[in-house]
Amino acid sequence: MIAYLKGKLAHKEPTFVLLEVNGIGYQVSISLNTFSEIKDREDLTLLTYMHVREDAHILFGFASESEKQMFQHLISVNGVGPNTALVVLSYLSPTDLKAAIVREDVATLQSVKGIGGKTAQRLVLELKDKLRKDGFDDTGKPGLIHNTIRHEALTALITLGIAKAAAEKSVDAILKKSGNTISLEELVKQALKNA
Repeated sequence: MIAYLKGKLAHKEPTFVLLEVNGIGYQVSISLNTFSEIKDREDLTLLTYMHVREDAHILFGFASESEKQMFQHLISVNGVGPNTALVVLSYLSPTDLKAAIVREDVATLQSVKGIGGKTAQRLVLELKDKLRKDGFDDTGKPGLIHNTIRHEALTALITLGIAKAAAEKSVDAILKKSGNTISLEELVKQALKNA
């Protein structure tokens, strides 16, 4: 899996970039959000997701971690492929998309080319709870839970062999008690005791 690419921007179009890394040119599909973020930078780092099909290996690139996470959430939904996910992220920023899903704003989702009523409903149904768990409240604003510390703690616990469900339950309970005042190390230690 290629996690990111860092190199020189050789060519840029609204839908893809050519990134030269150590003499090799990678074609990376991007959203319009990423296109506007990278502007005319010469040196560029893109977070990537590689989609493997029978007939092709396609790289998708993202200027931010939040956009890559939303892309991965979108493609986890049945009937939403990587190209559709990229179109959605070209129409809506990751924050606006999260807000629309959490608020169950089907009309906003349907305003995206290629997203019909059934797909919009499916996006809300399958992603609403995940996004709330990731720290989004009903207003669509970032919640009190600090996403980064939660994510890092969960990754550490799962790596240490704790089941994902048990790790999430433990981390969420500790974060609820302590708010944002706890350090990552302390959060992992307490979660290990509780899990």
